Amino acid sequence: MRAARAGPGPGPAGTERDVTAEDAGGGVYRQEDDYDRGMSPYDPSAFPPFAVTVDLVVLTVRRHALCALVVRRGEPPFQGRWALPGGFVRPDEDLGAAAARELVEETGLCAHDPGTPLPEAGNGAHLEQLATYGDPGRDPRMRVVSVAHLVLAPDLPAPRAGGDANSARWAPVDELLDQEGGPGREGEQPAPLAFDHARILADGVERARSKIEYSSLATAFCPPEFTVGELRRVYEAVWGVALDPRNFHRKVTGTPGFLVPSGGTTTRQGGRPAQLFRAGGATLLNPPMLRPEV
Repeated sequence: MRAARAGPGPGPAGTERDVTAEDAGGGVYRQEDDYDRGMSPYDPSAFPPFAVTVDLVVLTVRRHALCALVVRRGEPPFQGRWALPGGFVRPDEDLGAAAARELVEETGLCAHDPGTPLPEAGNGAHLEQLATYGDPGRDPRMRVVSVAHLVLAPDLPAPRAGGDANSARWAPVDELLDQEGGPGREGEQPAPLAFDHARILADGVERARSKIEYSSLATAFCPPEFTVGELRRVYEAVWGVALDPRNFHRKVTGTPGFLVPSGGTTTRQGGRPAQLFRAGGATLLNPPMLRPEV
């Protein structure tokens, strides 16, 4: 007969005790046995309920500027204010599924695994968990914890509003972060982003700026095939600095696994035909692309 495994278990008055064969009736101790005996390890009613949401920092490069997707809230709280897209997590879905669902609803994009190239159709986006925000007063309705996600995608079309949003648009992140408010229209004073979304946006932008230094994540802003010049403009838009074209070309083409020639050329940028590349298999860059001091 196998001896029961010894280990810590719940004891009287919250003390720890060794779990023996006697505890488990001659078998291995299971927490379910305590439930069967009516010994609940905690009282669920002692913990106030709270909601969990996912908020998306969706970044893309449009007209050589790093832009974020913002939506105008159509319902209280913060009705009429700009906010990051997102929504509540449903009872039957995990966080990644909730973020992917919100991404499809807001942009029509499908998420793909981090570190993998974009799908050939070009309708995919990089999605990764960013951080968790749980200040007790961040939502006036109730206690709400937000698990923010970062989304990077190539130049995207005009967004469509969904859920409790009555309009949506792309706004340059410099405008959003410098003013700490929404993208005001002519004759309209910009107001701060709803909730704590200014902080979430700032964290997402800094994550993107940092990660393109040591990873191949900058290619997530590009179509499946792109030129070195187009990739350089991504770095310039995300970092907010101008880069020397020749030095940049030498660095990215000399980094093992970063870029792979596709075999084609293009004149879409004007001038002489430029060689087209695809994202290589490397996820980490060695040597890294260090951000210039500004």
